[in-house]
Amino acid sequence: MTVQSGFAGFPRECVGFYTELAANNNREWFAEHKSDFEKFVTAPARDFVSEMGKLLKNGISGRIVADPRPDKSIFRHYRDTRFSKDKSPFKTHLGIFFWEGNRAKMECPGFYFHLEPPQLMVAAGIHCFSKPLLQAYRDAVVDPKLGEQLAKAVKAVLKKNDYEVGGIHYKKVPRGYDPNHKNAGLLLHDGLYAACTTGIPQELYSGDILDFVFKRFKEVSPVFECLREMVGTIPGEVR
Repeated sequence: MTVQSGFAGFPRECVGFYTELAANNNREWFAEHKSDFEKFVTAPARDFVSEMGKLLKNGISGRIVADPRPDKSIFRHYRDTRFSKDKSPFKTHLGIFFWEGNRAKMECPGFYFHLEPPQLMVAAGIHCFSKPLLQAYRDAVVDPKLGEQLAKAVKAVLKKNDYEVGGIHYKKVPRGYDPNHKNAGLLLHDGLYAACTTGIPQELYSGDILDFVFKRFKEVSPVFECLREMVGTIPGEVR
């Protein structure tokens, strides 16, 4: 799907900014380069959110949320260091999330863009299930219809080069579920997401990055669609 827009890609200075930040992760350096952050990272990221949102709404789901406001689709650049030994104040990556649903943002299935030199990752799914989502997910895994859909979606992703499925957390199938179930491996997850990680492509520096990322979002969209249906099984959930 080709899109016509005024978005011209991320400037090379965006990658350079994060490369330098990784080596100078302190408040003094960031303050000196804050104008670079606004010009080379924040401004193009907002345009990317707006244009990718159009593609996702037209090509995958009309209910996708693509919100370029601070701490909406574009994740905040400060790290939460309260419970971490690493007190570096800033994230050394650009994270952008497009989601669907009425729950808290991170409890909704969605599509994720992660630029962290020297790599780019795109993904779909839910990174970590809350308690009600985890219960709904486990029930979906053993449901005759949803379980088959989940298994097929995961299998299709794993057939592709550079793609992986993440979220495995547990070593044993949870109590109350059959360890010999055909989908038992999926019961080891506390989140489910399909991701593709590559080196930074030349497309990043032009509007072609929209097609590059959308193509990969489309390829992992079956996982998103399964999780969207799963969330809809939670009592009281608005679909």
